[in-house]
Amino acid sequence: MTDTLISIISIFMGMLGANLLSLLIKKYSLGFTANTITGIFGSIFFIKFISRLGFDPITIMQTGEVNITLFSINMLVSLTGGAVGLILAKLIIKKLNKG
Repeated sequence: MTDTLISIISIFMGMLGANLLSLLIKKYSLGFTANTITGIFGSIFFIKFISRLGFDPITIMQTGEVNITLFSINMLVSLTGGAVGLILAKLIIKKLNKG
């Protein structure tokens, strides 16, 4: 597995996180396309912001083999980032529609 593949999988996990949240809690749904876009940006933001703690794709592949623990943390953060991105987008839309 390469660093690029890990990054792509992370982005897909963010998309999955946003779309799963929209399925589980209907009030956060913005439609499939908007859910997907917010999941991508939420995942990228979380990975860039939090991965400095040591679970970025380069660190995962540092030994030449996939570090399963770091990879799992990366996927969990991406999934969470997608869901949080959707929640934040919904809150921003709600605030903009009030005023």
